[in-house]
Amino acid sequence: MNRIDPITLEVLRHALASVTEEMNANLVRSAYSPNIKERRDCSSALFDRRGELVAQAESIPVHLGAMPFSVRAALTAVQAWEEGDVVVLNDPYLGGAHLPDVTFVAPAFAGKEVVAFVACRAHHADIGGPAPGSLAPRATEIYGEGLRIPPVRLWRRGELDDDLRRLLLLNVRTPDERWGDLRAQLAACRTGIARVRDLVARYGADLLDAGMRAVLDYSERRMRAEIQRLPRGMAQFEDALDDDGTGSGPLPIRARVELQGDRVRVDFAGTAPQARGPLNAVFAVTASAVYYCLRAVTDPTIPPNAGCYRPIEIVAPEGSIVNPRPPAPVVGGNLETSQRIVDVVLGALAQLVPDRVPAASQGTMNNIAVGGTDPHTGCPYAFYETIAGGAGARPKGDGVDGVHTHMTNTLNTPVEALELAYPLRVGRYELRSGTGGHGRFRGGDGIRRDFTPLGHTAHVSILTDRRVGQPYGLDGGEAGSRGENVLVRDGEEIPLPGKTELNLHAGETLSIRTPGSGGYGTPD
Repeated sequence: MNRIDPITLEVLRHALASVTEEMNANLVRSAYSPNIKERRDCSSALFDRRGELVAQAESIPVHLGAMPFSVRAALTAVQAWEEGDVVVLNDPYLGGAHLPDVTFVAPAFAGKEVVAFVACRAHHADIGGPAPGSLAPRATEIYGEGLRIPPVRLWRRGELDDDLRRLLLLNVRTPDERWGDLRAQLAACRTGIARVRDLVARYGADLLDAGMRAVLDYSERRMRAEIQRLPRGMAQFEDALDDDGTGSGPLPIRARVELQGDRVRVDFAGTAPQARGPLNAVFAVTASAVYYCLRAVTDPTIPPNAGCYRPIEIVAPEGSIVNPRPPAPVVGGNLETSQRIVDVVLGALAQLVPDRVPAASQGTMNNIAVGGTDPHTGCPYAFYETIAGGAGARPKGDGVDGVHTHMTNTLNTPVEALELAYPLRVGRYELRSGTGGHGRFRGGDGIRRDFTPLGHTAHVSILTDRRVGQPYGLDGGEAGSRGENVLVRDGEEIPLPGKTELNLHAGETLSIRTPGSGGYGTPD
């Protein structure tokens, strides 16, 4: 193996990261749907020839921690890769997060040898199932959540499998948009492959492979050193999801965090059994949330890769809400349960390293999906977005108003883009002043966003949390305000559950009012 000097290591580390950033930029530029083009609900990553995560674009935490599990499943399914192959999959029980998140995996060759794999994941605004947007808040099996795709080659030796393409597109409501987004993912993979070849031409395959291994070892050394600086000890914390959408709740999540020298152990013993409704988080999602928390309280500048996560042990009881058995439904596990896992792990860490942990943020992604037939075109449409809220107050500063927090790192859908693409009108979009918890430092405020369908009846799915429980404060800070979902009909405000479906008629308004966040420190 080539010995890597520190300067070469640093050059290679940034070169590998730039591959993933360019992949993601190309994916965003090429996408058709506002969910990817405007909200940037997508991620890209680079893996070595053994399938270990080497570099990732700084995008969606819940995608990136889970993507290695999907790549591992693709490498298990395909034993003999050929140049031009592209595998597609979305099975949550094989490393996916939930069915709308579709992953592409492709090899990068140097001569006849695979030197790396590129991968990207994008949230598709519809992947079939009973509800437009594939957000089924009352699903009780994964079969009711949409089209489930095992690792299969959509392109083989560079040739599209048109039979498979037609099968995929026949099962979604918006096939043209889906095909456009799938082609954008292909473009991202081809960008990554081209940049890997550039690196091979510059450094040679052997040095590049040695550099990838060195980058993993470098991240591991830095993570272990950071953990070693933390005080040894054990802490436990518990929080809960409001309900599972089928009448069961609250659903407790418990975590015990142990700092053991240069290692961390996170044990979810005592967490609720897997739910009947779609709030189950597959192990890949649980791991993503834990990785995110540990990176946040150590040194976020450590290169995020497989080496960074080697010192972290996760124990998630099989058959629990944080590691369900199939065919449990999972669409909300990626969205809502991941947020509560973060709240719980950070709550435990706050007892061990209180100067590094903020109060609870809004603790939900406030998911809505709206679909129907556009009265102007006569064609089906499907709109999906998550809505921002308050970010928790910090040990030395106020929280932030109206932002996406923790496991989602997406943007909003700009009102202009939303109203241009869909037969919807946004009537109000504003901060909910005073919804952040009081404290020496106040929590960030939530927001209000109102939607009205134009000239048609729309089907709406809502999957939200923190409508019963509140985001906790720390060190004497007060909790943030709960969120609210409201149907406005003939001037009357009708409260809606946190997880529900309804038909929204022309002239009626859906008002999503997101939670604030916890305050920090005893209020004056």
